Amino acid sequence: MENSDYDVVIVGGSYAGLSAGMALGRALRKVLIIDNGKPCNIQTPHSHNFLTQDGATPAAIAEIARAQVSAYPTVEMLTGSVLSVEGSNNDFVINTDLNKTFTAKKVLFATGVKDIMPDIPGLAACWGITVIHCPYCHGYEVRNQKTGILTNGEAALDFAQLINNWTKDLTIFTNGEATFSEETRNKIENLGVTINEKLISEIEHENGKLRQIAFPDGTTTVLSALYARLPFTQHTDIPEKLGCEMNEHGLIKTDEMKRTSVSGIYAAGDNTTMMRAVSGAVAAGGMAGAMINRDIIGGL
Repeated sequence: MENSDYDVVIVGGSYAGLSAGMALGRALRKVLIIDNGKPCNIQTPHSHNFLTQDGATPAAIAEIARAQVSAYPTVEMLTGSVLSVEGSNNDFVINTDLNKTFTAKKVLFATGVKDIMPDIPGLAACWGITVIHCPYCHGYEVRNQKTGILTNGEAALDFAQLINNWTKDLTIFTNGEATFSEETRNKIENLGVTINEKLISEIEHENGKLRQIAFPDGTTTVLSALYARLPFTQHTDIPEKLGCEMNEHGLIKTDEMKRTSVSGIYAAGDNTTMMRAVSGAVAAGGMAGAMINRDIIGGL
């Protein structure tokens, strides 16, 4: 068993984790970033709404980030997975799948979330390409095109109102009987949005580029893009096992300083917020790194 001592171990090396690593490296902290190399946006061809990087691939942004963070001599990176975290504030033990154990004063979880794909053939292959979750990230590229929203329940109205800003050629697909009220239905239809309650049999596509939605009765609807807010789970349950409080959405609760409810444990990025975007993760990671350094200086 190999042992090493760090000021901070960062679990997760995508945008939030790398951003935190840079802030801590610039603060002269000894940092280890552990990442398994499986980002949730691995299929996404382009990232948008991020100044200086608009239109770049997520992989390219991450590659530049890793190179820049690696330039700081007190920051190390390791490819692997964290199996458990034990101990308490200023004395944590991090166990990995590489038969290596590390100790740290503080631990930051920048582990993101894992999207749960519905049982609709073709949807997973299109996720992040033409089946999309965020209009600010991808809506401009499919503006004014024939677009769908995969949703049901009362939240369908809010989703329709949002996407209606980018296109008026809009259909809600409930994938079965609608579960929203008649009042909500009327408000959606008053927007000029069509409601389709048929079960979906398949998302027909070519290399992730959506062509049409097929239904069991043999009919189809041609679309350029389909918005969906998929259910998700945390990539790791370690924060919860440590006692970190979770909110009603299954996200890790933090204060403005990115502290969780467990002393010495921090979280930043998609595992803490419904507002998932590369730019947001970078901002959150930078804040987390600065606040962790501040807490170390203050002896917290």
